[in-house]
Amino acid sequence: MNKWFYFNLLLLAAGIWQITEHSRFPAHVIFGAAGLLLFLFNWTRHAVFSTIRNTPNRQTKIKLANLSKKIVPYHRWIGTTTLIIILIHASLTINLFGFAWHNVKLLSGLIAGILLIAMVVSGWMRLFRSTGRKRMIHIWLGISLFIFISIHIGL
Repeated sequence: MNKWFYFNLLLLAAGIWQITEHSRFPAHVIFGAAGLLLFLFNWTRHAVFSTIRNTPNRQTKIKLANLSKKIVPYHRWIGTTTLIIILIHASLTINLFGFAWHNVKLLSGLIAGILLIAMVVSGWMRLFRSTGRKRMIHIWLGISLFIFISIHIGL
């Protein structure tokens, strides 16, 4: 397995840990958790592609490529749905707690939200004309987004 599978699993565990700290589940937490799950589902494709590139076993490559091929038609729509859910999460959270620039959790979430918007836009742009540069931008946005989500969840 690729290192990204383990990173995704750690982030999922951290998210579940944060969710279980609440005695009840407010709406903003539910939307945040749903957004996290959808993001991790889409981001796991990066781990699958990394595994395909790095594994020497041809049968494993074929199996993972066929699995990924089934998910490809839904990838952009899952990302767009994630963005909508996270925007709902952000609006519910700001309505509940207010907007404070000194709040690190809010700032990390705001940066993650901006990165998610950029990632969804770059994903849809690749539909019209895919280039290696756009692919790399999309991947680096994903890695940056992963880091800021990790910071947001860890606080």
